[in-house]
Amino acid sequence: MSEVNWLEDTEAAEAMGLDPARVPWIGNTLREAVSAGETPGGVAVVSRRGRRIRFACGNAMDDDTGQTPVSFKTIFDCASLTKIVVTLPLTLLLAERGQLRLDDPAAIYLSPLAAAEAKRRSGTRGEQMTLRHLLTHTAGLAPFCDLHSHGFSREEIVDYICQAPPEAAPGARVVYSDLGYILLGEIIAKVAGRPLPELAAAELFTPLGLASSGYLTAPAPEVRRRLASTAEPGTAVGAGPAGVPVHDENARALAGVSGHAGLFATADDLASYAELWLGRGYSAAAGRRVLSAAAVEAATRPCTDGVPGGCRGLG
Repeated sequence: MSEVNWLEDTEAAEAMGLDPARVPWIGNTLREAVSAGETPGGVAVVSRRGRRIRFACGNAMDDDTGQTPVSFKTIFDCASLTKIVVTLPLTLLLAERGQLRLDDPAAIYLSPLAAAEAKRRSGTRGEQMTLRHLLTHTAGLAPFCDLHSHGFSREEIVDYICQAPPEAAPGARVVYSDLGYILLGEIIAKVAGRPLPELAAAELFTPLGLASSGYLTAPAPEVRRRLASTAEPGTAVGAGPAGVPVHDENARALAGVSGHAGLFATADDLASYAELWLGRGYSAAAGRRVLSAAAVEAATRPCTDGVPGGCRGLG
């Protein structure tokens, strides 16, 4: 196991307004988790006042092929963080530009869903699944289903989700759903007229300076060497098209590109993205506004009050 690596000293902690005596607790907590076998390795980032303290401990890769220590350049599979780092902000951006509306029925963007809702005689417009329902996990869709073991094409996966019987009426309850975000990813790519990786890079990663973030559909060798393992030792990794490394099997079936999973990033990049929300849509590091303060407010306020299943914002 590697030792905790300190990027900044206690002087940085003081400049950040942190108690230098308490800073080691963060690294020690990470070290204890690695020592206990809770995780093979990890990176922790503390960001404040334009300064950062970072800690790294353990291994990014630890299997029969050898051990690779975690570093601050290690790229992690972000799994469901894809929903709030990619799909949510892109949906908000398109809404701000008038390219879609959150209360639009999802069926107007997905013809398979329109056909399915018509077949089910879904009733009035108010009972239709909307983009807001998808964003708040209140669309009535199942949390998850096997989309990866049937040899489906991308179009067939979308059709399968659209045709699946809903588990609840739209707006009736909160059920966290990967399926809803798969549909959202397809919708925003269609509305923007650009593939999701290209759209995310142009609208989010490049403006924010997130140089190590993106979808990895066919990572170059130098990028693959920076990847943290995405599976337990002895299990298959990257068995999808072109060796796609994403762990989520449904995302792998979608060639590593989906609205629910597929993002890879460093801890530093995720910290920069978090700063965007703390800045109410303005990134001080990038010196630019990416989201309006109104969009951030709309996304972070309670959106499902009174709906069984929990209180959620957008995302």
